[in-house]
Amino acid sequence: MSMKQKNSDTLSIQKIVDALELEAHIEGGYYKQTFKASDSREISTPEGQRVTMTSIYYLLTRAEPIGHFHKNKSDIMHYFHAGDPITYYLIYPCGRLEEHVLGSDFTLGQKFQLIVPGGVWKASTIGTKANHGYGLIGEAVAPGFEYEDMALGDTQELINEFPKHKKLITDLSRNRKL
Repeated sequence: MSMKQKNSDTLSIQKIVDALELEAHIEGGYYKQTFKASDSREISTPEGQRVTMTSIYYLLTRAEPIGHFHKNKSDIMHYFHAGDPITYYLIYPCGRLEEHVLGSDFTLGQKFQLIVPGGVWKASTIGTKANHGYGLIGEAVAPGFEYEDMALGDTQELINEFPKHKKLITDLSRNRKL
């Protein structure tokens, strides 16, 4: 790839970040909350009162190609918007591993939407040599997202829990807790 193409990708990504007012996310990539349901519509959860739904934009880039392993207590619907396909790796509490690709080419088995149930570990990646240099999705979270309802995977704890997925966990997790 030429320096000119890399600079062009960087400008395109920066334009997306600026236009959508994205900021760095602790999981990797960039995000912005775009919707939070009205406080008058809160529901009771074991963790306390939560709004019924929140929504965000989430962007992975060539420079930030990994959404590190984490899990949420709420169910999350992911919607593909633009750019390169994003691969999701899901590890269920029973140890089952699933791989899904969100993208625009359904003839290749890519999906426009993906539901990740609460309590499932997930990580996401885009190819570092992909055409656009970014992948943009939207997420709807119900009940609404709160940081205390999310856990960022600790590499060693995940390996201890799911030893058969050691390589994937090592590649796609940060060695720290939230």
